[in-house]
Amino acid sequence: MRYLLFIITLLSMLQNKVIFDFERELDLEDWKLVLDGVMGGLSTGDFYLNDDGYAVFEGVVSLENNGGFSSVRYDLPKMEIGSSEFVILKLKGDGKNYQFRVKNKDSNYYSYIIEFCTNKEWQEIKIPLDKMYPSFRGRKLNQPNFNHDHIDEIAILIGNKKNEAFKLLIAKIELQ
Repeated sequence: MRYLLFIITLLSMLQNKVIFDFERELDLEDWKLVLDGVMGGLSTGDFYLNDDGYAVFEGVVSLENNGGFSSVRYDLPKMEIGSSEFVILKLKGDGKNYQFRVKNKDSNYYSYIIEFCTNKEWQEIKIPLDKMYPSFRGRKLNQPNFNHDHIDEIAILIGNKKNEAFKLLIAKIELQ
């Protein structure tokens, strides 16, 4: 009996903690687009579920009028990280670079960010939480990297300092 309890405990520790599974959760109400129009820019973005059950984040980044980014944010209920050390993104990109962002308090003015590259194939991007650094409006802050016990918000942003169309398919986001 002890052995069985040990195995069950071990297996539960190895399982990933789902932040959002687009194949299972159809309500995108808490996902919000944030575009550079808040600063006068002209970039566009759209976020929706396609017929295959994946989230699609697509649009055009424009540098006109001091613009240059498009993002989508999810204001999740406070999620304990526990022993998780990574965020896993299961996605298919367009060969462009993106940023993944987290906040430990959605009221913080800054986010913890890390850049990741896509390769036009389905990928599992493994992001170490402790490598995510604090940033505000493109500037790295003189504060420690992410070291909190929970997250309140996640975001994906594209802002590569050039005019470009983009498209990202997202299957799942989870903690590991």
